[in-house]
Amino acid sequence: MSANLLEIKNLRIEFPGKDESFAAVRNISFTLAKGETLGIVGESGSGKSITALSLMGLLPGGGKQTSGEIWFQGKDFDQAQNLSEASPQVRRRLRGDRLSMIFQEPMTSLNPVIRCGEQVAESLMVHEGLSKAEAISRTKKLFEEVRLTDPERILQSYPHQLSGGQRQRVMIAMALASRPDILIADEPTTALDVTVQSAILSLFKDLRESIGSGVIFISHDLGVIAELADRVLIMRKGEIVESGKVEEVFSNPKHPYTKALLACRPPLDRQLKRLPTVELFEKENSDISVAAAKMQAAVSPADLEARRRFLSGQPPVLEARGLKVRFPSGRNWLGKPVSWVNAVDEVDLSIRTGECLGLVGESGSGKTTLGRTLLGLQKADGGALSFMDQEIDSAGEEQWARLRKDMQIVFQDPYGSLNPRMTVGDAVAEPIRTHRNGLSKRDTADKALELLLKTGLGKEHFNRYPFQLSGGQRQRACIARALAVEPRFLVCDEPVSALDVSVQAQILNLLSALKEEFGLTYLFISHDLSVVKFISDRIMVMQNGKVIEQGDPAEIYSHPQHPYTRKLIAAIPKKIDLF
Repeated sequence: MSANLLEIKNLRIEFPGKDESFAAVRNISFTLAKGETLGIVGESGSGKSITALSLMGLLPGGGKQTSGEIWFQGKDFDQAQNLSEASPQVRRRLRGDRLSMIFQEPMTSLNPVIRCGEQVAESLMVHEGLSKAEAISRTKKLFEEVRLTDPERILQSYPHQLSGGQRQRVMIAMALASRPDILIADEPTTALDVTVQSAILSLFKDLRESIGSGVIFISHDLGVIAELADRVLIMRKGEIVESGKVEEVFSNPKHPYTKALLACRPPLDRQLKRLPTVELFEKENSDISVAAAKMQAAVSPADLEARRRFLSGQPPVLEARGLKVRFPSGRNWLGKPVSWVNAVDEVDLSIRTGECLGLVGESGSGKTTLGRTLLGLQKADGGALSFMDQEIDSAGEEQWARLRKDMQIVFQDPYGSLNPRMTVGDAVAEPIRTHRNGLSKRDTADKALELLLKTGLGKEHFNRYPFQLSGGQRQRACIARALAVEPRFLVCDEPVSALDVSVQAQILNLLSALKEEFGLTYLFISHDLSVVKFISDRIMVMQNGKVIEQGDPAEIYSHPQHPYTRKLIAAIPKKIDLF
């Protein structure tokens, strides 16, 4: 095996199906050297996470390695071992010790009823044989290594008491506890703010150099892979379609799918009418380059100026003046609030007819609370609201009920937004029955199907349940449901943050097209400035409940005025744009 820590040869993973087994990973081969970071990129269902789980011996749902070899050369072995033939006892001993894995969602990976310090200490006691006191002391040092401020508090905290970035760092500390030979990170930054993501990537670089482990970093974000990885594998439908050094693959992609992934990313240096999609590159006889695809979709300066002039003449759909929302941050022994935090702090805004206003900020900035307050889902503690020149009484439930037809929301998590016991067709038909009860049952079903088709779903999806759809398909169903009552104003709260980049491009194109077709007005909430820049006519930046900057997307990106905005822009991965 020479200097390789890991060598995969013709690995095939199959899962049982109704009639026959299904190959999730098809005869893939690759290596990992000591101190190297290997990036694995692909959409959901490409097999990248299954590959990682097979290395750990943690295949779910009856998955089985049917062929191939996994050769591992750890520091505890005189020679390479074929893990495919290792006993469960050997795999269990290596797992968490020589082979460690950081999972995508730390909240579900950490035990909610055990303090974070105890969870990391347990790993040290099991694999290192340390006493509890020694393990706690070592855990504190690990928390310091992963740059957790106030490690004493984190030791005593439960997972729900920490932010997403803090929980992810606890998971990284646990994975590093035994200084593993191989560290596998499965989408560890997907749902994190761009500034937290930047800090986690910087941490990975430092830890790789300090402990010399080989790292397998799995992501659907090519920008993240470009920042961190030495080599990259592009996976699709269980196969490796392209591989090589990062700079070679990203600067001169060969496979149409690799080109598509690179082109799907919303660019920061230009404005596009629509994002290129995978279908564009996979057309028969298509040899278009990434640069040419973006050039074809570019919006001219004249068109941008015409759009600004058009919007400036439109009346406002929604206005807020001095809007304020506060939550209790401390209570006395009787449970009475004694201190408050201003989640929305004296916010003024105006959204014109047909406009898309992008709202950017980190978690905790108040952007979601603001969006919910504009829809009456959160009661305001002060200020004034008006919709279509009609003043809104924040306490008037009957008034909000009448407005509900004209104001809708698309949530971040499409799976949690759909009733798991209702088919997709019924979920879309339900608001039609509620708000347009003059339609017959047949006409209601026809209208629901029409909306599903309009959002890119097919007839075959009408009678399927949410769990039978992909993430992108579920989000399309949520958009169809929101459009069912023909709203004037739509809040999109992080609707693409957890989606693959190619699916993200499809959803963003869909929202742009629907805005034009139905004359919709959007408030688009996101922590991803590149996504907001693509879809928005105007951007507002929030921090600590306040709007600190707003203006034209290109102007804010090119010449940010506030230090916080400059920090957000500086944290965006940009190395990939140099290739």
